[in-house]
Amino acid sequence: MKKIFYFLLSSAVLWSCSGDDDANFTPKTSEELEIHDFVWKGLNEWYFWQKDVDKLGDNKFTSNKDYENFLNKYDSPEELFDGLLYQKDQVDRFSWIVDDYEELLGSFRGESESFGFQIGDLVQISDDGTVIMYIAYVVPNSPASEAGIKRGDIVYKIDDVELNTSNFQVVNNYYNNSSIKLSFATVQGDVLTPTGNTQILHTRTVLENPVRHSEIITLGDKKIGYLVYNGFNNTYNGELNDVFADFKTANIDELVLDLRYNGGGSVETCTYLASMIYGKASASDTFAESIFNDKNTRQNSKDTFADKARIFNKTTGNDTGDKVDINRISSLNRVYVLTSNDTASASEMIINGLSPYMEVVVVGDTTYGKNVGSITLFDSPTFDTRNINPNHLYAMQPITFTIYNKDGESDYIQGFTPDIQVLEYEYWDDIKAFGDIDEALLAAALQDISGIQAKRAPQPRQYAKVKGLKERPFSKEMYITPGEMQSNKAL
Repeated sequence: MKKIFYFLLSSAVLWSCSGDDDANFTPKTSEELEIHDFVWKGLNEWYFWQKDVDKLGDNKFTSNKDYENFLNKYDSPEELFDGLLYQKDQVDRFSWIVDDYEELLGSFRGESESFGFQIGDLVQISDDGTVIMYIAYVVPNSPASEAGIKRGDIVYKIDDVELNTSNFQVVNNYYNNSSIKLSFATVQGDVLTPTGNTQILHTRTVLENPVRHSEIITLGDKKIGYLVYNGFNNTYNGELNDVFADFKTANIDELVLDLRYNGGGSVETCTYLASMIYGKASASDTFAESIFNDKNTRQNSKDTFADKARIFNKTTGNDTGDKVDINRISSLNRVYVLTSNDTASASEMIINGLSPYMEVVVVGDTTYGKNVGSITLFDSPTFDTRNINPNHLYAMQPITFTIYNKDGESDYIQGFTPDIQVLEYEYWDDIKAFGDIDEALLAAALQDISGIQAKRAPQPRQYAKVKGLKERPFSKEMYITPGEMQSNKAL
C-alpha cells in the first residue's frame, strides 16, 4: 500500500495545482480536522470512482495549508463526504458515513435499535386519498411481537395522524423516533373500519435472525424447499446451513428462495448460499468476481463455490476459527427467487451469480438494482480496525468494488425484471403468512412448478403504491465485513 500522508501528523508534502484557497470559513478544531482528514484520505485511497472526482485527485493540493483550507470549508464530515461522491444520488446512490461505527457493526450482526417490525408498502386504497400501511413481517422477541402485531396487519394511523396522500411522510417517524404509535384497521371493499387496537412501541436492541422461515412443501410428487431469508448476516451462517441440511435430507426437487425483504449483506455469506443451492459446481468454479479501483487491484478476487463455511461470533462479528461442511444440494436444476423493489445487492448477486449455472426464475417485482459493494473504512493508518483513532467513532461505507458473475456480467443497475410479475401491495388486504401456499408470490412460484392453480382470489384491483419514504439505514448492502477482511487478507 502507498504511504498514507496525514497533514496533522507529518511534515510538509507538496501537492500540485488547486483552486481551493478561499479562506472564507470557520477554522475547525484539531479533532474536527482529524475526522475531515480521515474522510478525504479514505476516499482518495479506496473510493471506486476516485479517478472521476476532481476533489479527490492525487495532485489536487499544492501544500498542507491548501489542503487544510479545503477541509475547513466543510461544516461537517457528512457535508465533506457528500461533496466528494461521484454524481451523488445518480451514479453513487449507495455510499454513506456514520458517526457511530459500533451501531454499523451491530447491523452487520443483525443487531439494531428497533421496533421489531418491517414496514410493508404504503397503498392508496380509495379516490379520496386514503392511504394504509401493512406490516411486512415481525421479528420474534421484539417490541412489535410482544404487542401482538403480525404480518399483514393494516395500519391506518401513525402518531395520531390518519394517513393520506398529503401526510403519509409521517411514516418516517419509524426511522426518526424512538417511539411510535400505531392504530390498526380492517377494510371491507372501500370501507375502512378502525379496530380500536392502538399500540405504542419503543425501540430497544433487537437481534434479528435473518433465517426468518423455512419449510418443505409437498405438492403432488414434488418436494419443494421454501426459505424466507432477510439478510446475508455472516453471524448466522450456521443457521442458514442447518436449513439446507433439512432440505438435503428431504431430497427436495425444487427450491423457492424468498428474498423480497432482503436488501443484501455479506459477499462471503452470499457465496455460501450459492454453494448450498448449486451443489454441482466444484470448489474451483467462479461464482462472482469483485473488482476494486486501480489503487487496490491486489484486492480483486474471485469468489468460488465453497465446501466449508466460516462461523462468526454473534457478539463481536469476528471469525471464531470454526468451519462447518456446507450442505450442498446437487439435485436442483433451477431456483425460484421471490423479489420486490427491496431485493438488493447481495440478493441480486445470487440471481446474477447463479444464472450462468442454472435456471433462475424471478417471481415478484423488479429488484432494486445495485451491483456494487463496500468495505468499512475506519480512521486508522491502514483504514481497518487496527489502531483506530480513539477521539471519535466516525466510519465510512463507501462503494469500493463492482461485482460480476463468471461471464463478466454486471449490467443490472435497473434491477432484474421478474419472469413472473406479482406485486405484493396489490394484495394488501389479504397478506398471507410466510409458507401459506395461497400467499401471492409463493402461490405464483408453486403454480409454475406444479401447474396446480393456487386457491387465491381473482386478480386484484389495481392500487397505487405510495412512494417517497426514507430507506431503513444499512438496508441495501453488499459488503465485506471487517471480520472477514481480517481473516482473509489485511487491507
